[in-house]
Amino acid sequence: MPEGATRPVPRALVGRAPKVLLHDHLDGGLRPATVVDLAAQVGHCLPATDPGLLQSWFEDSADSGSLERYLATFEHTVAVMQTAANLRRVARECVLDLAADGVVYAEVRYAPEQHLQEGLSLAQVVEAVRDGFVEGQEEARRDGLPIVVRQLLTAMRHQARSREIAELTVAYRNQGVVGFDIAGAEAGYPPTRHLDAFEYLQRENAHFTIHAGEAFGLPSIWQAIQWCGADRLGHGVRIIDDVTVSGDGEPTLGPLASYVRDKRIPLEMCPSSNIQTGAASSLADHPIGTLARLRFRVTVNTDNRLMSGTSMTREMSLLTDAFGYDMDDLRWFTINAMKSAFVPFDERLRIIDEAIKPAYAVLSAMS
Repeated sequence: MPEGATRPVPRALVGRAPKVLLHDHLDGGLRPATVVDLAAQVGHCLPATDPGLLQSWFEDSADSGSLERYLATFEHTVAVMQTAANLRRVARECVLDLAADGVVYAEVRYAPEQHLQEGLSLAQVVEAVRDGFVEGQEEARRDGLPIVVRQLLTAMRHQARSREIAELTVAYRNQGVVGFDIAGAEAGYPPTRHLDAFEYLQRENAHFTIHAGEAFGLPSIWQAIQWCGADRLGHGVRIIDDVTVSGDGEPTLGPLASYVRDKRIPLEMCPSSNIQTGAASSLADHPIGTLARLRFRVTVNTDNRLMSGTSMTREMSLLTDAFGYDMDDLRWFTINAMKSAFVPFDERLRIIDEAIKPAYAVLSAMS
């Protein structure tokens, strides 16, 4: 990857650039107005009923430094995602919002087990989200903003339904589901608790990513890769703990960091969210700068667009400001992500050749 330009790319050009998003939570990306509308319909009490004030509440809670306040935000989004109609609406709007942000491919994750309070089955949850994604893609295409969006089904690591969700992933892999994930608190809930699910997925030739190396350190990453066989790492920020920089600035990679880099294991990094959760102290100090310079398979992601008040355009713009990245750097991040997607190789190649490379060629000439 190039060293980085002295003049950051204008945000207007970043907005026009095609983007690929691998780590985005459906229940972390609702429109504030939609939360207000759906909460009124289902009788759920919100901390604010004005969309602007509610947006501020979500962002303030995420920025508070309190894990309790951060997690409380999801109580409100999940509460309004308990019927097929509401899930379909949220999924459709998610696609439209991503398409408007220049995203050409996205994998959006959520935990089906969190949407059963009104009597839906796990299968009905997946089908409702599938239908919303299809509607959104068709509408975006009519608007001249073609986008491909696929599902990642998440199991909560503190629960015991991971094998069930893994089987659901395989059952729906020809209906828009491309992979599996586990999420939730890392400390005390290692990925090895779900070995049965991961071994089943491997036998079924299914893809999976694991949240690891965010709130917990190198052991979490090591287990996710070496015990569980993860194809990608959700966040993976703490791999930097295995990189030592000497007094003269020369980095030395430990055995785990070397393995992750050598095997080209993708890191699903989410800069704004990583700062909010304490996985990184600031943007300027975010490990993404060092890891990108060392040519790890780094990707840029949003995590929770509502809570972080962010988008792919904002995340990429923040990085250009912090590290002086140019359009070639943004192209590198984008192709990294598309190479790491869970769709078949020929589809990955088509999107790279038809949607990403030509657009970046034009934008690079303008920057």
